[in-house]
Amino acid sequence: MGIAAGNPPYPGVGSAEADGKTGSLGIAVARLEDAVNWGRSNSIWPLLFGLACCAIEQIAAGMPRFDIARFGSEVFRASPRQADLLIVSGRVSNKMAPVIKRVYDQMSYPKWVIAMGDCASCGGPFNNYAIIQGVDKILPVDVYVPGCPPRPEALFYALTLLQKKIKAEEKLGIRE
Repeated sequence: MGIAAGNPPYPGVGSAEADGKTGSLGIAVARLEDAVNWGRSNSIWPLLFGLACCAIEQIAAGMPRFDIARFGSEVFRASPRQADLLIVSGRVSNKMAPVIKRVYDQMSYPKWVIAMGDCASCGGPFNNYAIIQGVDKILPVDVYVPGCPPRPEALFYALTLLQKKIKAEEKLGIRE
């Protein structure tokens, strides 16, 4: 005895009587990319790379007063192999640039970068031969956080912008 095409094999699955109150079938339909990007955007594991005073604001963002857990980023990683977000803050010297690049290369795909503060974004007030004028000269930056130093709320806003960017990505896997 087979299953008729019009009759679902189990009551409530694929039938209108699944939820008598709302008529909802209780089935979520989405593209695979949307589901994966939703998971990625709500479980960002940051690696903090604090080089100056902005690092204090990064630490403050992890305190209970600001509750970074709302954004799925409460687990600060100590190893680049476990992180998917690199938050660079502070002035980047020529000697530190290869170290930051190596840390970025050790992160697995997909990976994102936030430049936190004026020094990481554009060199800040340090315009000399020893300071790189923005971490975007050595890494692809996804979100810039302005300020000297920026408040934890600015970092949270950058996280929400990054979450929107991740949810809008079309292709899974390695970014181009």
